[in-house]
Amino acid sequence: MVDWAAAHAEGLLAPLGDRWRHTEMVAQRARRVSMLIDQSEREVLVAAAYLHDIGYAPTLVRSGSHQLDGALHLRALGHERLAGLVANHSSARYELELRGLEEDLRGFPDENSALSRLLTYCDMTTGPTGRLVTLDERLGEVKGRYGADHIVTRALDLARPAIEVMCASAEAALRQDGIPLLCDDG
Repeated sequence: MVDWAAAHAEGLLAPLGDRWRHTEMVAQRARRVSMLIDQSEREVLVAAAYLHDIGYAPTLVRSGSHQLDGALHLRALGHERLAGLVANHSSARYELELRGLEEDLRGFPDENSALSRLLTYCDMTTGPTGRLVTLDERLGEVKGRYGADHIVTRALDLARPAIEVMCASAEAALRQDGIPLLCDDG
């Protein structure tokens, strides 16, 4: 599953440069933190990390939401669980609600699992060029890139409390296991 996800994501995202670099590092981060979940779930986490941003691929853009567009693509390929993880990553529901797409998201229930929370942690602690960052740095970068009034920024402002809890939980577990939080994964 991981090999397929990596190759599929690379084919869609490599032409986008930094988006692919971000994705590669999110997946590397997922490999590192995967020991925090059951062994049977580790490949799913890494596969979802590779696929989380495929909705940015120009050939998949339909709704204006990369989360939903990626999920619809994965569903069409028969990967229902991965579709749900991609649709809901990084508290996407806030953005989808602001875009008026909450009905579309209902078709992809949020499993709200340790795996899905780690996916958010990996995404929200990896900058757009693949550099590992703190949550504050990541949210500041998004605001700087999009502007304070952009729908993505507004959605992340709404999602911030939930994302903070996910990141704090992941970091506490990593500290307990003696895993460095910000390290060079690549």
